Amino acid sequence: MSELPESNDPLHGVTLEVIIKTLVQHYGWEKLGTMISINCFKTDPSINSSLKFLRKTPWARKKVENLFLSLKK
Repeated sequence: MSELPESNDPLHGVTLEVIIKTLVQHYGWEKLGTMISINCFKTDPSINSSLKFLRKTPWARKKVENLFLSLKK
């Protein structure tokens, strides 16, 4: 039995929830809202509202993923 090749995707195995929690812990909601200007970060922010919005908004999710990746470098 052969092993599956390792993924080249730096986000492989990282959930959107973990990404958001990491960014909030590092920057806080207020700074995150200024860095990525989306209402779910600015108005009554929560993990659940952010997950809901980002799962259906690819451009915003990409910005959040890119910020997370820049934090991990």
